[in-house]
Amino acid sequence: MGNLFVNFGEAIAMLLFVIGFANLLLHKNLIKKIIGLNIMDSAIYLFLAEKGYIAGRGVPIVVDGVQKVEAYINPIPSGLVLTGIVVSVSVSALMLSLTVCLYRRYHTLDLDEISTLLRKEDK
Repeated sequence: MGNLFVNFGEAIAMLLFVIGFANLLLHKNLIKKIIGLNIMDSAIYLFLAEKGYIAGRGVPIVVDGVQKVEAYINPIPSGLVLTGIVVSVSVSALMLSLTVCLYRRYHTLDLDEISTLLRKEDK
């Protein structure tokens, strides 16, 4: 139980990931699936940010002539998080625009209804 409080951020990230994954699997509405995917993305970014942080260290900007590696955190997880956020915003915008196109064509956001209508079109 003591490690849970030490790794509180990681536990919250795993909980968010499970919530997003369940949302992605259990809902038929496309907007709710997109929200679930965004929750999963946020959980991964939180996990990477938690893993990249080291207590007592600063950002990797040389100030006051301190150049020891031990004085700074690793900048790679932060860079990965920023890159991932940009990519996930782009993917979310694409998914939402495709959802709007599907709604205009089929007048529903229910994935089962859309697949049923697609099967009827193919016949």
